[in-house]
Amino acid sequence: MASPSRPRPQLVAANAPAEEAPRRRSQVNLSDQAYERIEELLICCELRPGRFLATHDLQALVGFGRTPVHQAVSRLAADTLLIVTPRHGIQIAPIDLTRERVLLRLRRDIERFVIRLATERSGASQRNQMLHIRRQLIEHGAEMTIEQFNLIDRRIDQLFLAAANEPFVESTLRPLHTIFRRIGWIYHMQTAHSVKLQRTVDGHIAVIDAVAKGQVDTAIAASDDLMDFVESMFDVLEREVAPALLDCSLDSFDDPFLRLPASAK
Repeated sequence: MASPSRPRPQLVAANAPAEEAPRRRSQVNLSDQAYERIEELLICCELRPGRFLATHDLQALVGFGRTPVHQAVSRLAADTLLIVTPRHGIQIAPIDLTRERVLLRLRRDIERFVIRLATERSGASQRNQMLHIRRQLIEHGAEMTIEQFNLIDRRIDQLFLAAANEPFVESTLRPLHTIFRRIGWIYHMQTAHSVKLQRTVDGHIAVIDAVAKGQVDTAIAASDDLMDFVESMFDVLEREVAPALLDCSLDSFDDPFLRLPASAK
């Protein structure tokens, strides 16, 4: 007698991974959006350097759920822009001008590498996009706010990295761009030099022009000139910006110098 047939084991539907893929892509996209939103708040110091806050506070501030914000925070902590501590939550990393002067040397060298590759490898479509941005800067740069300029600056950086076609450097260069956009924002918004963006705009026009025309040496020289300008910001920041703007936890300290009578100062 033939043995009764056993039920076959149920196989996982072949299309299950495909059904899960959009959900995973959605999570990744939300994580990127949360990262970019927090990055924007860091650059304009709405998230003040030195500030402590809980994850749920950050969620409410940026309007994203727990998982995208947690993933974004992990990335920003790896970028050294946030500090995560078990009992104190999240701290916006204070600005250390001495450290950031050193990081500018690193950025200068990586920018040279990226600019060389972008000049040598950029395709026609990428060069057309560069020239379009160049025209925007020439026509509207004088009236731009720092926030408007930063949006264009991010697009320029993305174009150069895409043209260079070397993904290895992006994870290093992106947080450096964020660090120095914040330096630029403070320089233009919190010092006596806050009126004019023209020097920054002209520097970017020179780099774009040389890259789009395939002039490697000129492009690298223009990039170096732009880094020289960024370096010049540090003397101004050290002289004019109150330490509490670089680390808001210093607000709680009473400066004994401020208590001296005018005749003793």
